[in-house]
Amino acid sequence: MRIWGISDLHLSFSTNKPMDIFGSHWKGHADKMAESWDRLVASDDVVLCPGDLSWAMRLDEAKLDLQWIGDRPGLKILGRGNHDFWWSSISKVRAALPKGCVALQNDCYDLGPMVVAGSRCWSAPGALDYTEQDQKIYERECGRLEMSLKAAQKMAEGRPIIAAIHYPPFTAKKAPTAFAELLEAYSVKLCVYGHLHGERSHRTAFQGVKNGIEYRLIACDYLKFEPALLVSV
Repeated sequence: MRIWGISDLHLSFSTNKPMDIFGSHWKGHADKMAESWDRLVASDDVVLCPGDLSWAMRLDEAKLDLQWIGDRPGLKILGRGNHDFWWSSISKVRAALPKGCVALQNDCYDLGPMVVAGSRCWSAPGALDYTEQDQKIYERECGRLEMSLKAAQKMAEGRPIIAAIHYPPFTAKKAPTAFAELLEAYSVKLCVYGHLHGERSHRTAFQGVKNGIEYRLIACDYLKFEPALLVSV
């Protein structure tokens, strides 16, 4: 089994939201992702997709985007991003998911050799897009991440824990946020995240090993729309 990652798919098969307004490299990005995903990922692999999956505003509008994800090879572990307004109650989301997709929310998923936790997280003090209005949501998201990590720690019983989160756990100046502190407290081995787009934002991403945790940015434009191999077991 191999574990891959690609975040911020920003699909819009039912909505008029072409991503090439953010740069010519986004033109046809869904086709680019489908080609590389189908070529690289095997049916018994796992793909982590932590957030900003669809531009849809309602769950019914996200159907085609979710089906596109479901049609790709591998088990897809989905998380919520700040633009996933279609993500309503978790029971409704899970009922709407196609075969081969699971959704994380305040919980975890057992992959056998390791356990995956995840949460949306939020913009933290020191981030490029942080404002004072974000503080309450930031604190609430810390609690949600801890719920997921606590469940993962209990399930893992010593096995490695992977965290798939949407927002980066470090500020633009690469200072740790409360999210990074939680990842350390629960002995996470690998953390992948997205949210950051464009060269300026990509340069702010902390990647590498810090205090025993490996961090990887997996936003699709950073990966040139090709899933990144994270773990092979």
